[in-house]
Amino acid sequence: MLEKNQPAPAFSAPNQDGKTVSLSDYLGKKNVVLYFYPKDDTPGCTIEANDFTKLAGEFAKYDAVVIGVSKDTCESHRQFVDKYNLNVELLADTSGEICEAYDVWREKEKNGVKKMAIWRSTFIIDKNGNIAYAEYLVEPKGHAEKILEQVKNLPS
Repeated sequence: MLEKNQPAPAFSAPNQDGKTVSLSDYLGKKNVVLYFYPKDDTPGCTIEANDFTKLAGEFAKYDAVVIGVSKDTCESHRQFVDKYNLNVELLADTSGEICEAYDVWREKEKNGVKKMAIWRSTFIIDKNGNIAYAEYLVEPKGHAEKILEQVKNLPS
């Protein structure tokens, strides 16, 4: 598991518009809130995406950009963004490389059945590219507000 003060793993993937987004795009300029979620347009993921969207302006005030990551396709992300008017970037990690690098592709058990899935997790990466905050297995409701409080405490 990744922890505070570790260098954040580099990432690069297409967003909902097919444009490649990389961690290096933000180094020295913005803090990055990188959140991993299981699937577009499912109840918990919709709560989380809508809450981050509502607070996008607040995150921007603190030099932070919010980026969601799942294994869904760019097309799926585009439909999700359009359906809910989302104001966050969503990266298509179809290969699972980013999920593996951030150690969120894990075994889950539901109704006695074990399978691999994305653990809903969030990382705050500071402008220097280091993990400023890491949380695994988050609850969607109220999570965006909690992360905003963490971002407010980052050095400017």
